[in-house]
Amino acid sequence: MNLDPKSPYNDLPTLPPRANIESKDILKKTISASSALSSFREVSKRLPNRSLFLDTLSLQEARLSSEIENIVTTNDELYMAVSDVKNIKDPYVKEVFHYKDALWDGFEEIKKKGVLSINMVIDLAKIVKENTEGIRTNPGTVIMNPNTREIIYTPPEGKEIILDKLANLEKYINVDDEVNDLIKLAIIHYQFEAIHPFSDGNGRVGRIINILYLVLKGYLDVPILFLGKYILENKNEYYAKMRNVTNEEDWEDWILFMLEGIRQTSISSQKRIEKILELMEDTKNELLEKTPNIYSKEFLDALFYQPYIRSKNIEEAGIVSEKTARIYLKKLEELSILQSKKVKNSLIYINSPLLDILSNNNDI
Repeated sequence: MNLDPKSPYNDLPTLPPRANIESKDILKKTISASSALSSFREVSKRLPNRSLFLDTLSLQEARLSSEIENIVTTNDELYMAVSDVKNIKDPYVKEVFHYKDALWDGFEEIKKKGVLSINMVIDLAKIVKENTEGIRTNPGTVIMNPNTREIIYTPPEGKEIILDKLANLEKYINVDDEVNDLIKLAIIHYQFEAIHPFSDGNGRVGRIINILYLVLKGYLDVPILFLGKYILENKNEYYAKMRNVTNEEDWEDWILFMLEGIRQTSISSQKRIEKILELMEDTKNELLEKTPNIYSKEFLDALFYQPYIRSKNIEEAGIVSEKTARIYLKKLEELSILQSKKVKNSLIYINSPLLDILSNNNDI
């Protein structure tokens, strides 16, 4: 296909694709991806208080997903902000928190409505970008090579055309057909990115759609399988294979790439959760042995809510007063379970082993 990258791709084909999307290789890869995803889901059910862990894990994905779009913040900045959300000043950290908020808002909507609608997606974009812009209406949106600044793709232009493409995508997302859901996820992700309906934030919104689709189809109970790390590590291949769908209708390589991402991410995420569970059990046993008067399930949960803990976080969780929390945290520092760090006029305590597990972007 001789597609002019400088001309709006208003003829972007609607779904379903015309190509064979169920080749022998794709079906074989689907089996391995489904198996890994199912195993991960079962392990995730062992989390004793998933609402606590999920916020922390989703923040890590939000950071990595934002980094794909060159919104870079460190783990230290991110988790420090969690312990004092009301006083976040760094604009990049704010962007990461917007992503997390959009993910959870979408999850609640999926649970209530049982569909993934385009109106929901538009609302997600507004949260991600903290504006009310909605569907882009101005011409001139292009995708450039970040190094050469060469235009490599121009998405469809015109609000009505974009809305038509999105309506077709919404129908494809929610229709019951015989195509495996994981294959469909790859197709949905490409199509959304090719439509590129917003002036900014399309990548982040597209990655949120991936997670919500897995929840919608029952592969996840809660949104904790994140492809951001896989995409970031394979960023050049990700964009190259996406362009090959556009230029050559090479759906097979793209679908195989995304299925492998699901497989790898399921395996690494399972290992991460198993490490957290192991650390949590070790910490529980140490508390029971050395400070039984301090231990409670609620206090242990608070220590693993995220790696940076302030005494006021313990009080806000309704566990003990802030004065008592300071005594508890100091005792845990004496036992080398936590380490303190002076920030302005207050002490923050760091769960370093938890931070190491969350920050380790290599295979665990």
